[in-house]
Amino acid sequence: MRQRPLSRRPSSHGSCLRLTSALAATLAVLCAAPHARADEKADGPELVIEDNDFLGPGGSDIQSTIPLLANPHIKVLGFTVCAGDDWENAESAHLRRFLEIAHHEDIPVADGAVTPLINTVELMRLREQQYGAIPWKGAWGGPGSMAKVPSSQPPLPKFTEGAPKTPAIAEPAAMFLIRMVHAHPHQVTIFEAGPMTNLALAIRLDPTFAATAKQLVFMGGLIDTNMMSITGSANFASDFNMIFDPEAAHITLTAAWPSITVVGNVSNDIMMTKPYMARIASKNTPVTSYMSRNFSPLPLWDEMAAAIAADPSLVKQSVKAYMDVETTKGYSYGHAHVWPKNLAPVAMGVREVTLVQKIDAEKFQETFVKQAQSL
Repeated sequence: MRQRPLSRRPSSHGSCLRLTSALAATLAVLCAAPHARADEKADGPELVIEDNDFLGPGGSDIQSTIPLLANPHIKVLGFTVCAGDDWENAESAHLRRFLEIAHHEDIPVADGAVTPLINTVELMRLREQQYGAIPWKGAWGGPGSMAKVPSSQPPLPKFTEGAPKTPAIAEPAAMFLIRMVHAHPHQVTIFEAGPMTNLALAIRLDPTFAATAKQLVFMGGLIDTNMMSITGSANFASDFNMIFDPEAAHITLTAAWPSITVVGNVSNDIMMTKPYMARIASKNTPVTSYMSRNFSPLPLWDEMAAAIAADPSLVKQSVKAYMDVETTKGYSYGHAHVWPKNLAPVAMGVREVTLVQKIDAEKFQETFVKQAQSL
C-alpha cells in the first residue's frame, strides 16, 4: 500500500553527478530556447504536470490521475514523484504500474525527492514525543508507531498488482518541472497533491520557475480543523502534505506563481463509499477492476483537486486570502494560516491564494464515474 527495483538506486555521489549534469543540460536548453510572450495563447489542450506522493495500489493518490488522463482537453506532460504517503521508490513503481494498466505508460514519470528538505524520521519521532501523536505519518509509520521506521528509503517489496515494466525517466523531478515550464512558458498548470519538496527544489534551482508556470493548484492547506479532529476524523483533519515538509510548503507558497488555488477543507466533503465504488465498477475495465480490488473508503481528496485543476468551472464558491505555513517547531509546525489582505504580513512574502469552499459535487461525481470507466 512490492519486488526489487528495476535498477539499482545510484549512490549519493552518482546522484550528485546526475543532478549536476541534468541541471547543466536544462540550463543549456533554457538559454537556447526561444521564449513565448507572456500573453501568447496556446492552441490545443491545457498542459498539466502532476506532482504527488503516489501511495498505492489504488486510493486517492493514484486515482487523482484519472481526471487528467481521461479529460480530452488536458495533456499530461508528465508525473513527478516525491516521498510522503509512502517512500518515493514504491510510489514511483505503483504509479508506473497503474499507467500501464490504464494504457498511458507513454507519459513520463520523473522520480524526485526521497526525503523532505529538513524534516527527518528522527525529527518527526521527537515531535511526537514532545507534542503528541500525528494521526498519519505516511512512509514514516502511517497511522501507527514510528518505533521501527528506517531512517532511509528501504528496498521495494513485492507488489500485489505486479511490478512495472516501464522505467522512470533519468531526469530528476525538479529538472523535469523546470524544463517543461520553460518549454511551454505561461501554459503549464502545476497540480500538487503531495508534499511540495519537488516544487521547492525547482524554485530554489530556478527562481523564474513559478512565475513561468500558468498556475499552481494544490490539495492541502486545511484551516481551523482542530474541532474536526475531536468530533470527526483526526486523520481527515490533519494536513499531512504540509506537515511532512513545512519548509517546502513555505518556499512554494511564497513563490511568484501567477495564481494559486487551494483545495483544502472542501476536499473532505465527498467520500469514496462502497455504493459509489459499485457505480464505477458497474462497467468492467482494467482500471475499474483495479480500483475495485484496491477500494479505500476515504475522502476523494486528490481526485477532487485534480478535477478542479482540469475543470475550474467545478468551483461554485471561493474566497481570497493570504496563506503561509508555520515553520517554527512546536504544536503548529506544518499548519497553514490565512489572513485577510489588510492584516497579511506581505513583507514576509505571503501571497494571495484562492480558497475553494464549494464545488458542483454532482457534476464532479458523475464525471469521475465516466472518466474512470473510459480508461
